[in-house]
Amino acid sequence: MPGRRPSAPVISTLSAVSAPASRRALLAAAVALALRPAAAVAAPAAPPGAVRVTEGQVAEAAPGLPILYPSVTSCLTITLRLCGGAKVGAHASLFQVPGELRSDRILAAARRVAGSRRITAVEVRGAVGAWHPGYFTKAIEAYGEGEAVPYPTHPDPDGLARAVASGLGLPARVKVTVQDLPDGDQTVR
Repeated sequence: MPGRRPSAPVISTLSAVSAPASRRALLAAAVALALRPAAAVAAPAAPPGAVRVTEGQVAEAAPGLPILYPSVTSCLTITLRLCGGAKVGAHASLFQVPGELRSDRILAAARRVAGSRRITAVEVRGAVGAWHPGYFTKAIEAYGEGEAVPYPTHPDPDGLARAVASGLGLPARVKVTVQDLPDGDQTVR
């Protein structure tokens, strides 16, 4: 499929890896993921009135307005569809952007923005293979000296869907979909 990332071999984990080595391995994996060549495609222009949500941020789009997530490489985007047509967008960064939300804080922030409004569906998109479901409960930056940081050995869309549903406190009836998408800007209408 044009524009898709080529599949990468699965790398097995070592059982006794130190935290600094794990962080270096994660950083190296994120850089490798970001540098993988993708098909040359011109980025689409941002739709008029789009709500821009950059790494580590959460924002709301009124009914009828799209959300633009720029430069999604090693990130995941989480879009909450609310009853009435509004959307809440969260741009979860694998590594914390200074001054922005960490991955273990972003779901609670999205839930706060949604407030008491009913969430009808959730869409998770981005670099699925770069994410361990546990990053939503303990960010990479939260691991201390000597603690092993988990990293994914294979894409786990079901685990990510469960982690997002749990982090948002969703009832089982709310569908959470997970989609691996190529690098670039994402627009959710």
